[in-house]
Amino acid sequence: MAWARTGTGGVQRVVRAIAEGGPAVVALSGGVDSTLVASLACEALGPRSVAVTVASSAVPRREVDRARDLAAGIGIRHRVVTAEPLALAMYRENGSDRCYACRTVETGALLEVGRVEGSRQYLDGVHVDDLGDVRPGLRAMNEAGFAHPLLEAGWGKREVRELARARGLPNWDLPSDACLASRVAHGMGITPELLARIEAAESLLLARGFRRVRVRVRPDTTSIEVDPDEVLRLRDEAVRGPVLEALRELGFRSVTIDPRGYRGSEAPPGRAR
Repeated sequence: MAWARTGTGGVQRVVRAIAEGGPAVVALSGGVDSTLVASLACEALGPRSVAVTVASSAVPRREVDRARDLAAGIGIRHRVVTAEPLALAMYRENGSDRCYACRTVETGALLEVGRVEGSRQYLDGVHVDDLGDVRPGLRAMNEAGFAHPLLEAGWGKREVRELARARGLPNWDLPSDACLASRVAHGMGITPELLARIEAAESLLLARGFRRVRVRVRPDTTSIEVDPDEVLRLRDEAVRGPVLEALRELGFRSVTIDPRGYRGSEAPPGRAR
């Protein structure tokens, strides 16, 4: 495809390239990156595009709901499919290849939707800045034949957010998220029960108005991260006490608050010993 390579001025070239690719499946997580791709695909292909959100134990329900609302706002057809990475021992064992296992399961579900839909291309929200991280999941996407419109256009996170804002996408400044398993230290086994507890704990904090939350689980402790400018509010005893008690009631022990706050990496917080 003749994707645009640089700058935001290439939007129409990206739209034309998507149109030339034919009917498309867009992997829509509910984050700003995949939402922008869904918007561009809808503009390019109309009803010949479909956004697909994968639901599983590792995906917070709030993300699935958000994706559904975003698809409706864009006007793109939307499907939610269930694909459970916990079915794979590689995923449950939570080694360094966990993300590869997860994406392999998810892409299988997306490809099946495309087969039924008669799709000719599969699109995701990978962009330039993603290349700076270790991303075994990206290898699985590549192996499944996914195209990366944002990456091929030469756009990073800054351009993505600017374009999303210009297109009126409501999540243009939403903090990035990641699957619930990313909160668990490598080497610790992953179970549906653990993922559900993490989701419940994070939902509790989000309901208290914190913008971004990570409840990270290690063998000997559980650490709460919020944005650095919200750490002081979380550490205020009027907030801290009820939060820590609620997490202990969920089954987390030795709960601490990370004084540095969220630092932007979604790598699991260390290896279990």
